[in-house]
Amino acid sequence: MSLPPDSSFPSPSTVNAVPWWWQLLDADGRVVEPEEGRQEFPTRADAESWVGEVWPDLVEDGVSAVTLFEGDREAYGPMSLETP
Repeated sequence: MSLPPDSSFPSPSTVNAVPWWWQLLDADGRVVEPEEGRQEFPTRADAESWVGEVWPDLVEDGVSAVTLFEGDREAYGPMSLETP
């Protein structure tokens, strides 16, 4: 059964409207504020994909580690971006 487009049920993207975002840290553990502002993602998978794609650029910009947040809740981190 498919629902009509004007269904009163919330879409999965609106049920969990809390954004996922990365806190960027330098080698001394200080927060690095990106020039373009904080990047927010609708899902954890989107946030993790993004950091997996851009981590070399982040390192080049002085980011040494990242911490993942869901809204105000710390999910995990800090996670080092330095290669072994």
